[in-house]
Amino acid sequence: MNTRWLPVLFGFMLFMPYAGWAQDKYPSRAINVVSPFPPGGISDLTARQLAPVLERMVKQPIVVVNRPGAAGATGAQYVANSAPDGYTLIVHLVSISTQPEVDKLFGRPPIYTRDQFVGIARLNADPPMLVVHPSIPARNLKEFVAISKARPGEMIFSSSGPYGASHVPYEMFLQAAGLKMRHLPTTGGAPAMTAVLGGHAVSWASPPALAAPHLKSGKVRAFAQWGGKRLADFPDVPMFQELGYDIEYYLWAGLFAPKHIPPQVFSTLREAVRKAVSDPEFIKGMDKIQTPIAYQDSGEFKAWWDKDAEKLAQVVRRIGKVTDK
Repeated sequence: MNTRWLPVLFGFMLFMPYAGWAQDKYPSRAINVVSPFPPGGISDLTARQLAPVLERMVKQPIVVVNRPGAAGATGAQYVANSAPDGYTLIVHLVSISTQPEVDKLFGRPPIYTRDQFVGIARLNADPPMLVVHPSIPARNLKEFVAISKARPGEMIFSSSGPYGASHVPYEMFLQAAGLKMRHLPTTGGAPAMTAVLGGHAVSWASPPALAAPHLKSGKVRAFAQWGGKRLADFPDVPMFQELGYDIEYYLWAGLFAPKHIPPQVFSTLREAVRKAVSDPEFIKGMDKIQTPIAYQDSGEFKAWWDKDAEKLAQVVRRIGKVTDK
């Protein structure tokens, strides 16, 4: 071997580990955060409050991408099958738990499974409110139930999609009240609210953030909410439990990554989100959309998610196969 090349070869070998480290440093490019619902829904609103703050933490662009369809399943499937490199994440709602149970119910291969994801953090957890179009001559939940019972199978409620984040709580209410109503599924929270505002449906289970401006303008009324305590922004809206219905449900949003994400990448994201949720800009943004922060770090979130998912699986089984799926 020509010895005159040895210094060059030795220098190149020394450089190789550093080059590999530099190439693998995370993040080195833009991160896509998928919202599996149309713009204007709670997952979209939450993702768009988080993105600019998280951008400052990781020093790379955070791009919110809407991939709606199938009550959030389309976007979830896309992220579940994405490379687990930390560059494709998803802000999903509670409905991430129900779709796999629906697939079991219908005896079909799952679109995705919960164990294809790892939770980075829970961001919020807000109980939805039962909102009603003002054309319904009811002043409270008792009167709304009475009107609905007098017209079995006639009145229509909307949702963000079959077995989705607003369908499940409404079915809980129907079961508890002994009501029969028709279901108008849509592609997300904003379209579900539009259906009520346009008179195509009389009611739905709305996130407080989406209901707030329409409650103030009188375009809808709120008769009850699914939480375990009264909402600070809507103290006059009673809990279902106060009205004799033993139901409780939270419309939460969490940030997830595909399973098998490298530990160092996951740790970077986890720490960045932990800082982001306490940042004044994020706090102000969540206040603006009237969605209280209910942060849980990954470990606490996993335990909570497992428990919540099992409760919702029981609800899906009680609903059974719906004809509009």
